[in-house]
Amino acid sequence: MTEIDTDAFKLGMRQLAAGVSIVTTSRPQGRSGLTATAVCSVSAEPPQLLVCVHQDSETYEAIRETGVLCVNLLDKRHEGLARCFAGMTGKRGEARFAEGNWGTLQTGAPKLEDALAAFDCRIRDVLHSGSHCIFVARVLEVAAQPGGEPLLYMDGQFAGLEA
Repeated sequence: MTEIDTDAFKLGMRQLAAGVSIVTTSRPQGRSGLTATAVCSVSAEPPQLLVCVHQDSETYEAIRETGVLCVNLLDKRHEGLARCFAGMTGKRGEARFAEGNWGTLQTGAPKLEDALAAFDCRIRDVLHSGSHCIFVARVLEVAAQPGGEPLLYMDGQFAGLEA
């Protein structure tokens, strides 16, 4: 088998529209979070999510340390937060939480109060593959607010999905 060019792969993947979320955790040194599109359901019985995180991120280290995370699904009105947690504003660590209204659920991982849904999770399995870590997380609690307009990301652009 021949290997494909990395740039060709990236160009192809840019054509996949994905929902945008902020993945968070909290440890004694402070809260940590990042914007992610690589999040999906694994199973409903038991409720589990798959979350992919770059191994060079400070949030990866925090999740490994705490063993917990919260996946916050974003509404179109959260584009500014998505940019902040993606590192586009230069803010890092606790400074990213200056915007938004944050609370917690069971694990203590930060929950965006007006997220479309927030999934509070404990890590069950960890798989390292390439530059990323794949966390399989057991969902302990869900807070959902149906009826919003989800934030999407495709080809380097944020967009909403109109009902």
